[in-house]
Amino acid sequence: MSFLAEEARRVQSRLVQWRRHLHQNPEIGTEVPQTAAFVAGRLREMGLAVRDGVGGLGVVGLLEGGHTGPTLAIRADMDALKVTEETGLPFASKHPGRMHACGHDGHTAIALGTAEILASHREQLQGNVKFIFQPAEEGPGGAKPMIQDGALLNPKVDAVIGLHLGVIWDLPPGTVGVRSGPMMASTDRVEITIKGKGGHGAMPHQTVDAVAIGAQVVTALQTIVSRRVDPLEPAVVTIGSFHAGTAFNVIADTAVMQGTVRCLRESLRQRMPEHIERMVQGVATGMGAEASLNYRPGHPVLENDPEFTAFFAGVAKEVLGEGKVVTLSQPTMGGEDMSYFLNEVPGTYFFLASGNPAKGIVYPHHHPRFDIDEDVLWMGVALFAEAAWRWLDNQA
Repeated sequence: MSFLAEEARRVQSRLVQWRRHLHQNPEIGTEVPQTAAFVAGRLREMGLAVRDGVGGLGVVGLLEGGHTGPTLAIRADMDALKVTEETGLPFASKHPGRMHACGHDGHTAIALGTAEILASHREQLQGNVKFIFQPAEEGPGGAKPMIQDGALLNPKVDAVIGLHLGVIWDLPPGTVGVRSGPMMASTDRVEITIKGKGGHGAMPHQTVDAVAIGAQVVTALQTIVSRRVDPLEPAVVTIGSFHAGTAFNVIADTAVMQGTVRCLRESLRQRMPEHIERMVQGVATGMGAEASLNYRPGHPVLENDPEFTAFFAGVAKEVLGEGKVVTLSQPTMGGEDMSYFLNEVPGTYFFLASGNPAKGIVYPHHHPRFDIDEDVLWMGVALFAEAAWRWLDNQA
């Protein structure tokens, strides 16, 4: 085991302490002032140059190595979810309706632990390590504003790495999942409004029923994936919200639907608005109604750089052992705004399995009983630190 991995083990208790503090005090979206202040305070204690208020309440810590060289960025997200916690943990959220139900408390603790270890060896670093702590990964998106505010500049970032804890893939605790190319889907959003003609429920022939038309639209949209998209190319069109009507015996004149569109290839993603528009307009016009589509692009496809991913996989095998690193055969249709960073510079985003059935840690992300096995926190630090150290050394 490398000296960095040994040091990661030694800071495990501090990682748990930080993670539990963050877990008890979750903040939502772009409004993460206490979390950002906590992160900035720890980074300053470690001697890093800190810039806060980046793209809102983002925090960037710069560790300048003792030797001139390139810059590698380590990214962690800080925000929680609008979920009321039901774990019963002694360090459960103090705030009903707010919970770290996606592992971001662990991500932040791991990045802080990595900063502490590498800071103690700064004179040996062959370049710089930039630590990017972003808000609003769960929405509305914190990566893009931070990039626009210069998070990847001064000094310019040459590569980036990030991780996700949880149980997305069915892997034993402490197993690392890696994948080159597309790993997570784009996350676009649609809102469809159907305008018909309301009337009495007993006289449907005098109306243009927005509910009936909306139901046909929902059904028709499913044929986009089954009949308009190459069956070997993954895509998802999901309508998750349908609102119409005010009374049991009144035919609604308006129906509003909201949903999400997921793709793993940018070229398909660009075609989806046209497919949906044609389908919606065709159904609505054919049934005597008017329709409008508001298509809002979200996060792009998350694509890992093949060369950097292969490098990282090799590092992970040396740090944790060959059997602890798995090449993921399938991506996920979940999304992540880490994709914006990977669109700007090469790098990789990997999965560190933190579920543990033996401990009852089996619930998925965004569930009120979601938890992580804290025993894997040191592994995240070891992986980040070793990858940063070796990558910088390889560039020298």
